[in-house]
Amino acid sequence: MNKYGILIVRILLGGLMFLHGLQKFTNGIDGTVQFFDSLGIPGFMAYIVAIIELVGGLALVFGVLVPYVSALFVVVLAVAIVTVKFSSGFLGGYEPEFVLLVLSVVTLITGSFKQVFQFLPTNEKIEK
Repeated sequence: MNKYGILIVRILLGGLMFLHGLQKFTNGIDGTVQFFDSLGIPGFMAYIVAIIELVGGLALVFGVLVPYVSALFVVVLAVAIVTVKFSSGFLGGYEPEFVLLVLSVVTLITGSFKQVFQFLPTNEKIEK
C-alpha cells in the first residue's frame, strides 16, 4: 500500500476525530454528559471521550503515537456503534462511525509501535 495514501487516511481521520471532540466542548460538554448518563455510561466518560477525540485527533494529524491513538479510536467508535447507533441499522445509522472505525484499524495496523513520531508511515509494514 502506498505510504502517501496511508498519510492521507491518517490526516483525514485525525481531523475528523478532532472536530468531533471540539464539537463536544464548543456545544457544551454538559449535554454530552447527560447523554452518556441516559445510556447508563458514567457521565465523566464524556470528558474522557472528548479529550481522546480532541487530543488524539491532533496527534494523528501530526503523526504522534499513531497506533496507540488509533487503538483508542477503535474502542471509542466500537462502543458508540454498539451503545447508540446499531439499532438504527447500517445506512443512516452507524455507517459514518463504521467508516471511521475502519480508518482507525488501517492507521493502527500500518503505524509503527517503535516510533513516537512518524509523519510518513514506515515501509516496514507497507512493503510486500
